Amino acid sequence: MIRTRFAPSPTGYLHIGGARTALFSWAFARHNGGQFILRIEDTDLERSTDASTQAILDGLKWLGIDYDEGPFYQMKRLNRYQEIVDQLLASGHAYYCYASKEELEALRTTQRERGEKPRYDGRWRDSKESPPAGVKPVIRFKTPLTGEVTFNDLVKGPITVANSELDDLVIMRADGVPTYNFGVVVDDLDMGITHVIRGDDHVNNTPRQINIMKALDAVIPEFAHVPMILGSDGERLSKRHGAVSVMQYKEEGYLPEALMNYLARLGWSHGDEEMFTQEQFISWFDLGHISRSPARFNPEKLTWLNQQYLKQTSDDSLAQLLEIELKERGIDTTRGPQLTEVVGLLKARVNLIPEMADASLYFYQRNSISEELRIQHLNEANLNTIRRFKEVIQFIEWTPTDINECIKQIVKELGIKMPQIGIPLRVAICGQTQTPSLDATLYLIGREEVINRISAILE
Repeated sequence: MIRTRFAPSPTGYLHIGGARTALFSWAFARHNGGQFILRIEDTDLERSTDASTQAILDGLKWLGIDYDEGPFYQMKRLNRYQEIVDQLLASGHAYYCYASKEELEALRTTQRERGEKPRYDGRWRDSKESPPAGVKPVIRFKTPLTGEVTFNDLVKGPITVANSELDDLVIMRADGVPTYNFGVVVDDLDMGITHVIRGDDHVNNTPRQINIMKALDAVIPEFAHVPMILGSDGERLSKRHGAVSVMQYKEEGYLPEALMNYLARLGWSHGDEEMFTQEQFISWFDLGHISRSPARFNPEKLTWLNQQYLKQTSDDSLAQLLEIELKERGIDTTRGPQLTEVVGLLKARVNLIPEMADASLYFYQRNSISEELRIQHLNEANLNTIRRFKEVIQFIEWTPTDINECIKQIVKELGIKMPQIGIPLRVAICGQTQTPSLDATLYLIGREEVINRISAILE
């Protein structure tokens, strides 16, 4: 059975790149009827936090990425790493290294001065020296001195690295905590991971990990390294490109379906399909259609996609999101039209939930009118038009159709153009010059409230 995993470090929030890696790994498992495992790589004791772990779990849940096993935490598996290190020491594939930080820094400085690549020189690899007193050693892996590592990357194709390019990496720190390259190997083997799908910043780690797996006589998984995401300017993705934590997109009013759809299309494609459901994505997903080139993050495209999803989402679902947003602003929605009706009127006109909240305020409260709008649109002639409208609407059926007929009647009666009544009415009742269709807007605000607002202006 295919088993994939997502293994973030809880040193920050779930960002766009991590979320896409999780999405691809999850979709591959789901497409193949396999299992998806969540692992938290929390061995960076200085930077790992519970808040970051929770943010990762929240982000995955919001995006709809569920896991079959986990989350597993590396810091709860220290005994297991020690067991495997002891095995490597006993088989001669690992050794204690007593070199101090100062020694290693001096070595690197000398190598740089000679124009060489800084690397450990193997000084304790086969040393017969007595260990220095009081020094806690690290444990290093004995990288083969000859030969090469070749693997067929399922995205990038065949990759070969000579062992002479690799030094003896530290696999266990002096405090008994495993390094990334060792912990990840033990975890992937113990958890039966068949396909390692991750960012291509890990390509250089893969030959090292394969060597450790070979030393353990393990079945080596398949590897697929996904190209990174760049900003629209071709630079490495950062906050200034709009690449923030996944949960910030929720706060900004994006729908999870839109973000999932957008991430899926970042570096993967299925023909010309722009929009698709989670079910379609799973049924179509394969590693063969992941691009070998970096993807470019385009916030405008994401916002456009979100608008398409807003249009498709049911009014009931959007009303729940709108209610949360308005409550956070202290707006009482019990005195006013049903939120579902407001959503139906507004959702094709906005890109995000907060924009919908901005556009819905005048349904539940009287907006203040700026001095500029008063001078421009509420002159004596326009106030007379509004006064006539107030007189007529007291006697009509309160339906959008009848409101519309009433407006047309006044236009004809006073010999004016439609904007000469439409804009002043919008300013007087809504505090702004633009709204959805005036008849539908006034209908939802309600006859009594419309009359009250006009009266306040006329006074």
